[in-house]
Amino acid sequence: MGKLLADITPLRESTDFRRLWLGSAVSNLGSQLTLVAVSLEVYRLTQDSLYVGLLSIFALVPLVLGGLLGGSIADAHDRRRVALLATTVLWLTTAGLALQAWLEVRNVWLLYGLVAVQSGAQAINQPARSAIIPVLVRKELLPAANALSMITFGLGMTAGPLLAGVLVAWVGFGWTYTIDVVSFAFAFWALLSLPPMPPGKQSHRAGLRSVVEGFRFLGTRPNLRMTFVIDLVAMIFAQPRALMPAIGAVMVGGGEATVGVLLASTAVGAFLAGLFSGPLGGIRRQGRAVVWSVMGWGASIAGFGLVVVLAGRSGAGGVTWWLLPAALCCALAGISDSVSAVFRTTILQAAAPDHLRGRLQGVFVVVVAGGPRVGDMLAGGGTRLLSEGWVLLLGGLVCIAVAWAVARWQSGFLKYDARNPVP
Repeated sequence: MGKLLADITPLRESTDFRRLWLGSAVSNLGSQLTLVAVSLEVYRLTQDSLYVGLLSIFALVPLVLGGLLGGSIADAHDRRRVALLATTVLWLTTAGLALQAWLEVRNVWLLYGLVAVQSGAQAINQPARSAIIPVLVRKELLPAANALSMITFGLGMTAGPLLAGVLVAWVGFGWTYTIDVVSFAFAFWALLSLPPMPPGKQSHRAGLRSVVEGFRFLGTRPNLRMTFVIDLVAMIFAQPRALMPAIGAVMVGGGEATVGVLLASTAVGAFLAGLFSGPLGGIRRQGRAVVWSVMGWGASIAGFGLVVVLAGRSGAGGVTWWLLPAALCCALAGISDSVSAVFRTTILQAAAPDHLRGRLQGVFVVVVAGGPRVGDMLAGGGTRLLSEGWVLLLGGLVCIAVAWAVARWQSGFLKYDARNPVP
């Protein structure tokens, strides 16, 4: 069992990483509370799902711009200071959400504005934090460190939405947001304990020219480029999120509760992948592991689609037993996605030069944010021709085929060896 469970060596060896991991775990849980609470508050104010969907639009543009510029800023300035400033903005916007709830302002446009600022700050914060980790742990421990992050991510994605619903119903929006405000104390504690991390001699001024330089570098490094391409393949061709409401309503059954179960099952898969990630540290062909993980994601989504096809419209009268195999497929998808994320992040951290690491992490944030939204549009548009189940089934199969074709086209990625991290 010791070899199967997550390797906690990074937590034992690095006090700074341990503090950062603990702080991120608590603040991530609090962030999930706020994320769900905002959507619930918008719906309570408008009684219209369209306005809830607009939250993603208001968050997307600052996320893309902040991700690109945030990586540039992280490479040009002390990364600890960048993370502290971004965390301060996140804290202030969360405090703003709590204040408007306590004062009962009831203005949906104020919520949109706060979410937009919060999204931009998060996009600046994430590249700086990710670029810090390789400084805190040894290169060979990066897979273990990233797998430990998957544990906190999966736990936050599972417990956060469940707690948010209970807290909003029990104590209201004000207290729910306030809990997140308090949780930021752990994030500040972790960052303040870090040593200064000034940029190296090869640093450049932050700005558009710096961002372009990062893209030029990426264009000449096929292995690093593949970490983004392969993730886009998974998220664009096999993204089930937009189809969940219809699946819960008339196919698997159970409505919103079923959607929550299916999303939670994906998060549980990510948590389990992190918890039993011990063997991942011994994998050297990390590019090959990414490709197989993405193909595993495609197979899981195809299996989910097959379940939905077989269920037909049997769930129109209530939840059916088809929920069990559907949840299992979602959990397997979460496991595959988590393993892929661990190795993609590790390759990016190990193979990218330090003076460009922030900018490449910024591109990573944009890909992770933008890919699923393109996938949502493609999946939603596909339902004009096919049923939701067939869209998922065919999308999963296309994901497998395209992932393998891209890997064969960039065959060097399959040969990527962690002992010699060639970008």
